[in-house]
Amino acid sequence: MDVQKLTIKSAKRALETKEFSCVDLVSSIFDRIRKHEKNVHAFLELCEESAIKEAENVDAKIARKEKLRVLEGIPISIKDVIITKGVKTTAASKILENYIPSYDATIIKKLKDAGAIIIGKTNCDEFAHGASTENSAYGASHNPWDLDRSPGGSSGGSAAALSAGFCLASLGTDTGGSTRQPGGWCNVYGLRPTYGRISRYGLISMTSSTDTPGIFAKTAEDTALLLSVLAGQDKKDATTLPAEVHEYHTQLDLPLKGIKIGLPKEFFSDVEDEESASVIEKAIEQFKNLGAEIKEVSLAHTKYGVSVYYIITPSEVSSNLGKFDGIRYGQRSSEAQNLFETYTKTRGKGFGPEAKRRIMLGTYALSSGYYDAYYKKAQKVRTVISDEIKKVFNDVDLLMTPVSPHVAIKLGEKSDNPLAMYLEDIYLCSAVMAGIPALSIPVGFARNMPVGLQIMGKQLAEASVLSAAYQYEKSTNWTKKYPKL
Repeated sequence: MDVQKLTIKSAKRALETKEFSCVDLVSSIFDRIRKHEKNVHAFLELCEESAIKEAENVDAKIARKEKLRVLEGIPISIKDVIITKGVKTTAASKILENYIPSYDATIIKKLKDAGAIIIGKTNCDEFAHGASTENSAYGASHNPWDLDRSPGGSSGGSAAALSAGFCLASLGTDTGGSTRQPGGWCNVYGLRPTYGRISRYGLISMTSSTDTPGIFAKTAEDTALLLSVLAGQDKKDATTLPAEVHEYHTQLDLPLKGIKIGLPKEFFSDVEDEESASVIEKAIEQFKNLGAEIKEVSLAHTKYGVSVYYIITPSEVSSNLGKFDGIRYGQRSSEAQNLFETYTKTRGKGFGPEAKRRIMLGTYALSSGYYDAYYKKAQKVRTVISDEIKKVFNDVDLLMTPVSPHVAIKLGEKSDNPLAMYLEDIYLCSAVMAGIPALSIPVGFARNMPVGLQIMGKQLAEASVLSAAYQYEKSTNWTKKYPKL
């Protein structure tokens, strides 16, 4: 079998018809990981022994002619900021180097209840702080399309693992664009659902008011299927929404005719790469050919999105990282001679440069005399941006923008310039401010590197976003192109 070309749907069908066994599938995945992982560095922890055992159980179930659950036997990788019972979870940080959780995140429990097989934990920027995975304490991941380039961040390991054929789907998180940007750079789907659509219980918190689990998949249908499994209210997470959960994968075949798509002019004025811009234009033209009505709109205040995001985010980061002190959580420094040194030496050695930078920025923004000037004002501007986006949705059904101003950056290209790296989120922060669903879809290539298009919808309008992506996917073949490692 060619595991790189398998989707959840095709693998499930092959298992049910006994085209291959689940053990064959999982073994092929690990064979491919052994062959190529040294060059991609997508994983921090592998679960081969338990995965093979679970695959044997699936094969026994098939032999007994029992009905398979919706994700039964499907190999999935998990970003290492998502808690997994009995499997080391480090958030790609030295301070959690040997942390083994005693419980599963809600989304992990849902995956297991659906029959999914966890392949391993994927690399990411430390505590999800970054846009390239170069802030991982264990080294950067590499883009399977060009090993000298970044797969994106902070969920770069998850996107790289899927693109490289190391799994059939992957979970990440999206706080400022951390599924959509890696999805766009690695030629896979990257979904950020509505804030509160999927439980955050069991995520190692970055920015609690914007964090959400994210989904990586190879097709729109696979993305929708995973959302159907993971969505829903959770009594362990008060921010989850009491909204009906749809079977999104059964609602995809809706025509685009009459759908109004808004193109915010502010998002198309500074695409750095002419070839990428041309790819985006052709993709939008294809949506028009499929029956969508294209309309230019304005989101004038979104230019403040990155500035707002990088005040609110460090502020909440500084609070959320307070518990990693060597007493409650974290690898305690053996050099500490007293309580004060326990804090300072543990945090000094345990956190990397970007985590420290965000703690300092956030503490400053929340400090007496600066709270009103920075954090409070940023929250007010966030509301203005959110209201502006909601108002635009009175005139259009969807919004479309580029995912990134350019194709994937070279590793090391911006790692010494934090401000330049922060601007990688320039097209992605608006959906975060408004708490709306946003999806990165593959739409072509520029200089042999993937280009992504972002589709945004109203709150809880994931079905509309996914069906639009599905219609486009049916008319193109971009999802059937794979990197040659």
